[in-house]
Amino acid sequence: MFDSAREEYLNTLFDYAPISLWEQDFSPIKRLFDELRKQGVRSLVSHLDEHPDFVDECMGKIKVLNVNRRTLAMLKADSKDRLMANLGSVFRDGMRRHFRDELLALWDGELEWSGEGINYTLSGEAIDILLHWRILPEYEKSWERVLVTIEDVTARKRAEQRFKNLFEASPISLWEEDYSAIKTYFNTLRAQGVVDFETYIESHPEAVLRCAGLINVLNVNQKTLELFGANSKEEFLANLGQVFRDEMGNHFAKELIDLWNGKLEYTREGINYSLSGEPINIQLDFRVMPGHEMDFDWVLVSIQDITARKKAEDYLRYLGTHDAMTGLYNRAYFEEAIQKLEAQRTDPVSIVIFDLNFLKLINDTTGHQAGDKLIRRTAEVLNAAFDDETLVARIGGDEFAAILPGEDNEDAAERIKQIQILIELNNNYYREPVLSIAMGASASAPGISLEKVITLADDAMYRNKGEHHRRRKND
Repeated sequence: MFDSAREEYLNTLFDYAPISLWEQDFSPIKRLFDELRKQGVRSLVSHLDEHPDFVDECMGKIKVLNVNRRTLAMLKADSKDRLMANLGSVFRDGMRRHFRDELLALWDGELEWSGEGINYTLSGEAIDILLHWRILPEYEKSWERVLVTIEDVTARKRAEQRFKNLFEASPISLWEEDYSAIKTYFNTLRAQGVVDFETYIESHPEAVLRCAGLINVLNVNQKTLELFGANSKEEFLANLGQVFRDEMGNHFAKELIDLWNGKLEYTREGINYSLSGEPINIQLDFRVMPGHEMDFDWVLVSIQDITARKKAEDYLRYLGTHDAMTGLYNRAYFEEAIQKLEAQRTDPVSIVIFDLNFLKLINDTTGHQAGDKLIRRTAEVLNAAFDDETLVARIGGDEFAAILPGEDNEDAAERIKQIQILIELNNNYYREPVLSIAMGASASAPGISLEKVITLADDAMYRNKGEHHRRRKND
């Protein structure tokens, strides 16, 4: 029941996400690539130069498995069926340019790609997009599952090109600002002999706050008021202290360093706050306008709310580091953590290895659903046994591991006793099959690598597994 509810929740999260989400299958492209390699193709760039139609062939091979509601709205499709039947109208023409880059990334073994490009609505309107895709964990070899996020950035592109005519009606937040007081402050510091502003603010952090107070906001557009929850420009400008605070200081300091060093345009991400106190993840585009480079008295700033994109990216990162079935960390993250810990090691470090007993027998006699349930129950036990600071990972089909910095062999042995108690409690709560876990631990010592510690823990686990099997046979 729990798994069904969670699956329904994830489906709902996908369908109602406030950013365009696509689930796609790139395996036909993988097969085309494999065939090219068999034919001796080593450079996809050269192949595409000689066979430009190959891009179109690959576009036609994309299998779209699912899209969410935001995608339908963005592409002006009244149903998924209609969109699926007209993908050729979406993937065409201007898309070829950025899709070529995507193919090159896939050819080079990249698991994810980000870039800007063009798609088309079903009514034929071109859309400037910011696209990110990620081949999901466990599908790296087949490319059968790819999660794609698409953000419509058409509004930003047009606003940048037609600012004077579209400022007030622009669908993104636009600001006109005066930085001349900051330019004057910079000139004063230079006259005092300051050469490196980054070094200066390290010893004078108050200079960042002073510069923030020197910004004169001349105008904002309607979208800005909506984004930050202001009823009027007067209310908004009177409460800028609520918008620019806390984390903003970090990226604003970098902006000041850029300005000091003569960089008059840049793009950065950061956090602002609405007047109600809600944090907003933003992408900020800054430019000192042409003709005002000497005094900074006219600056154009555009702000986009990328909160939805950030959540989607966080979800992609989660999928890249976690096991989908259990929610524990995956093997790749575990191995990376071991490498980092080895590089900054302080003994002792204990490793505990866990392995489900009799899983194959259960799969063969009662079915894989029962086996999967035992795997999830193992994760429940381990989550209950360790706090959030302890790295617990599923490192194989029925194998798990925990890293315990600062704990020796006695500590690890005590942990195993506690886990055995939790296993018994778990078996009292659930019906058959019985959960049985073999466990082994080992602690580090000077001169012994963590990889060796893992091997020793694994050996101890297998000795324990043998005891379990002997007891079962005697029973």
